[in-house]
Amino acid sequence: MKRKVEVIKNGIFSPEEVEYYIRVVQSKLPKEKELSQLTLSEREDGNVDIDFVAVLPKFERIRRITGYLVGTIDRWNDAKRAEEHDRVKHGIA
Repeated sequence: MKRKVEVIKNGIFSPEEVEYYIRVVQSKLPKEKELSQLTLSEREDGNVDIDFVAVLPKFERIRRITGYLVGTIDRWNDAKRAEEHDRVKHGIA
């Protein structure tokens, strides 16, 4: 799912121009990053300043319990849930 891009306009830009600038910036980003915010500023000389914020998408936690890689535990039976509950949880340093 693509993130909605917040656009801040300092000047008069048509919807087509905004879409063009979004496409240009997205084409320059690494594949793993998503455009989050785009600021367009019209300069007196007719050029446009572009400032943007790109973020890494959120990821889902993956658990490995006795050979199974899963994202959620909602379909596990009681024994698997107990095994996950009894495991030692290590914090991130």
